[in-house]
Amino acid sequence: MASERPDATDMGFFLETLIGGLMTGMLYSLVALGFVLIFKASGVFNFAQGAMVLFAALAMARFSEWFPAWLGFESKWLGNVLAFVGALLLMVAVAWLVEKLVLGKLVNQEGITLLMATLGITYFMDGFGQTLFGSDIYKIDIGLPKDPLFLLEQTFQGGVLVNKEDLYAAVIAAALVIVLTLFFQYTGTGRALRAVADDHQAAQSIGIPLNRIWVIVWSVAGFVALVAGIIWGSKLGVQFSLSLVALKALPVVILGGLTSVPGAIIGGLIIGVGEKLSEVYIGSQIGGGIEIWFGYVLVLFVLLVRPQGLFGEKIIDRV
Repeated sequence: MASERPDATDMGFFLETLIGGLMTGMLYSLVALGFVLIFKASGVFNFAQGAMVLFAALAMARFSEWFPAWLGFESKWLGNVLAFVGALLLMVAVAWLVEKLVLGKLVNQEGITLLMATLGITYFMDGFGQTLFGSDIYKIDIGLPKDPLFLLEQTFQGGVLVNKEDLYAAVIAAALVIVLTLFFQYTGTGRALRAVADDHQAAQSIGIPLNRIWVIVWSVAGFVALVAGIIWGSKLGVQFSLSLVALKALPVVILGGLTSVPGAIIGGLIIGVGEKLSEVYIGSQIGGGIEIWFGYVLVLFVLLVRPQGLFGEKIIDRV
């Protein structure tokens, strides 16, 4: 029986692929945002962001099972709310421990030392998460609809297929980005974070406590990791390969610029759309697989022209 879906030459199919790429790109941006937040405030490229996404998703999945059993109720909604609060408090505790036991001990050390420290945090969180929560595949059910939605059926044959779960996830990610942008621009804590990002020593000289700021920014990154973990866990299930989603966000961070929040968003959208379009229109001609490496190759070409990324700050060393 012939498929009723349009082929790759139809405008409806193109829009379907474009929208799918935009929604995927927004989820990439959400993970990339965690990298950018920590790098801006501490100058540390946090390789542990993927492990944080996994750890937060594991906490959410397991707490949503444990809390109803411990407290004796059956409401899934209440269980999810309590699990979210519990997972968020756990990520704040992780942020405090990271500052007290790791970053606080390595102030003014070389960048490679801090980078290796985040690698150590990555492996610790992966192993400790397995010890604490188990190593099975868990699911997160927060009620996101999984049925398809057909748009513009009167305009295009068969309409434009949109996954409702992806649409809701993209809206949640976009709302979080807007909230974080307002937080950085219009709150005293946000301005302090930006001051620390500009110059650590100058910020300390005017009384901004660097240690407290680092706890706050790692907590915010933990919150972002929790939201990303919930969304990706809802789509893919919570399993240890979930930490690899950070590898998909690395090209986004580099493309947009390590210090640019808008760059993380725009970079995510560019790579998300580029992956989908190249896979559909080019991959189908040469055997597929472009979606896997597209982001890295794109970033390689961009770095040849702009090493700081599209929106990153150009660093000039004067000697």
